Amino acid sequence: MLRFAASLLLLTMSATAAVKIEKTNYKGWPNSYRITNGEVELIVPGDIGPRIMRYAFVGGQNFFKEFAEALGKSGEPAWVARGGHRIWAAPEDAVRTYATDNGPVRIEIKGDVLEVTEPVERLTGLEKQIVVKLSPQGTSVEVLHRIKNAGSHPLDLAPWALTMMAQGGVGIHGFPPRGKHPEVLYPTNPLVMWAFSNLSDHRWRYTRKYLMLHQDPANGEPTKLGSFNKSTWAAYSLGGGLFIKRYDAQDSPKNYPDFGCSFETYTDAYFLELETLGPLQHLKPGASLEHVEHWTLHKNVKLRDFTDDELDRVVLPLVGAR
Repeated sequence: MLRFAASLLLLTMSATAAVKIEKTNYKGWPNSYRITNGEVELIVPGDIGPRIMRYAFVGGQNFFKEFAEALGKSGEPAWVARGGHRIWAAPEDAVRTYATDNGPVRIEIKGDVLEVTEPVERLTGLEKQIVVKLSPQGTSVEVLHRIKNAGSHPLDLAPWALTMMAQGGVGIHGFPPRGKHPEVLYPTNPLVMWAFSNLSDHRWRYTRKYLMLHQDPANGEPTKLGSFNKSTWAAYSLGGGLFIKRYDAQDSPKNYPDFGCSFETYTDAYFLELETLGPLQHLKPGASLEHVEHWTLHKNVKLRDFTDDELDRVVLPLVGAR
């Protein structure tokens, strides 16, 4: 029994030790942190944020967009689209949404978990936090987003996790399970447009089960759509690799922002964004909300076409992989 307990303890310690968190200078940000298990790596700057600026196989392509002109800089008076992954509060507001995140954040390392917390935003009274937990093996990452109402008045808001993907790939989103008429007569999910959405834009592609958006650096026209799926997921196909993010939504879209969206996707000439949203909540002063995404990366993912059959064969099994 003692030998079994000792072996179990050794295995637990080995698994924990497999995740390494080290301070590094990342492209001009001297207080950045690299999280790795030897297979994949993430970079979290401490000089701005909270943001995750890199998620990649070790030494491989960054699946996240980086704006070269904004790397290594901080202290700007206005919000900067640096790239990477961030947390916002929905619904979008021309003032509140674009509160700056250009200053130093607090980094705490708790074993194999990294927590990054921004100071309370003077403009909004919000305190935003991202907690990153990388699996000891494989590519799986749990990303917890937390927003605290640190102000003196209650607020109605929803968590909004936005990932800027690198140029030249294809975003893929799965609809909820389909049905047939007349067996299923009621609507199953919204498909939401913005005033600048153009359904005839050739970057969009629709099938019975999937919604796809191509990122085209030669096309600067913004476009965006949203949807709801209780088992929300989105993927990004780039250079033979695949990024997947998943989020478990509530049963009904009625409490979600933007006419009931748990997922939104946007593109222009510079990036493609995969966004998940949580339900709207009434936050009293001192209260917090949480929103959890699960990420994975996959190598050598060969898609012959973007049809239901091909996506069912190649992508869908990976969505269920942990």
